[in-house]
Amino acid sequence: MNTNKKRPLDDYCYETNDVYGGIQKLYQFDNHMGASVIRHNCSYGGDQGLWELGVLNEAGSLCYDTSITDDVIGHLQWKEVSALLRRIQGL
Repeated sequence: MNTNKKRPLDDYCYETNDVYGGIQKLYQFDNHMGASVIRHNCSYGGDQGLWELGVLNEAGSLCYDTSITDDVIGHLQWKEVSALLRRIQGL
């Protein structure tokens, strides 16, 4: 059993930025994969208070070839973001 999955997701958030009048949170997991989670007026769903998530590779660049998605995922509630972050952690 991987005990790292029990750590709070906030432990993996290494940077928070103000972006386009909204917020961006950057995550990196022990497997070197990560995520950019954003919410602002131009993000998918941001104008509705929803989040957009992009998977990041080991270099911190958007990754479009994971089993999770081949694009960014928008219009997410925070509960959905959390579930996707756990999936990225498990890659």
